Parts: sequence; C-alpha cells; structure tokens
Amino acid sequence: MPDALPGNAGGAAAGGAPPEGPTYAHPVAAFFLFFFKASAVVFYIFCGWLPTDFVINFCVITFLLVCDFWTVKNVSGRLMVGLRWWNEVSETGGSDWKFESLEEGQRAVDKKDSFVFWALLYATPAVWCVLGLVAILKLNIDYLILVVIAVLLGGANLMGYIKCSKAAQNQIKGKFNSLFASGLRAYM
Repeated sequence: MPDALPGNAGGAAAGGAPPEGPTYAHPVAAFFLFFFKASAVVFYIFCGWLPTDFVINFCVITFLLVCDFWTVKNVSGRLMVGLRWWNEVSETGGSDWKFESLEEGQRAVDKKDSFVFWALLYATPAVWCVLGLVAILKLNIDYLILVVIAVLLGGANLMGYIKCSKAAQNQIKGKFNSLFASGLRAYM
C-alpha cells in the first residue's frame, strides 16, 4: 500500500485516531469548485432583495460565472480528475479541441475528488436550467440572459470534460490494444 499523503483518507490523525469526516486530496480546489458555483447561484436567487441595479447584479453574477469557468477548466479539472481541455482556432478558422489526461501511473485520482467534481459539473447546468424556467414563468427576461450565460459556460466545461474523459478512455484502450498486440506477436 502506498504511503498516505498528508490529509489523505489513508492516513491517521495525530495520536493514531482515524480522521474525522471526509478528506480530499485537493481540498482547496474542491472548495473553490463549490464556492464559485454556489456563490453565483445564491447571488442570482437573492439579488432581487438587494438595493442594487440590474447592471450591478449582472456584472457580479457574470464575474462569478467566469471565475467558476476558469477555475473548473484550468485548476479543478487538472487537480481533481487529471483532465484538461482547451480549444484552438486553426489557420482555416476551424475549431480544434485538444485534450490531456494523466498518463497511467502518474498519480491516482482520488475517488472523493472525482465524485465531487463530476457531481457539481453535471448538477450546475441543471440548476441553472431550473432557474431559467423560473425566470420564464416570472417573465423576468433580463435575468434569463444570465441563465443563458451560466448554461453556456457550464455546458462548455461539461462538454469539454466529457470529451476529455472519452479521449482518456480511448487512449487507455489504445495502449491496452497495442500491449495485447505486442504480446501476441511475442508469443508467436
């Protein structure tokens, strides 16, 4: 069994007692993953109670959404699940998606980190869709723009990481097939 990392579930707390509550390999990344998503949703829900103008609410919520997008895309995904994606514009004007994943054996992905990452990645666009439905029912079209921005940013991250995860699975399958083929050639 590998040595337990500090703060990892495999280690014991001081005095040999088991650690209390869930521990994560990357608690700061998990915190900010949750913080920006929750802050944007909570501010959106309660901004009607604040004595601020729509423009200020729009700017604050958009800023939180952009911080969430950047954090998920550039920090949380890399640390918590070992995946990274980006989009490049080719010389012909086309869009080229690029994907990276951890090589086998580089480091293990913590199951709790992975669960939190994927659960929040799937749940957030769903929450924003419900809020969008409420905005439509209340005929609050100006705030519907914020919901569209939130769904687009969250959906882009979700789509990028789903594609990245599939690319990682295909990469592993390709390595397995090449190992199997080389083993078969060595046997014959």
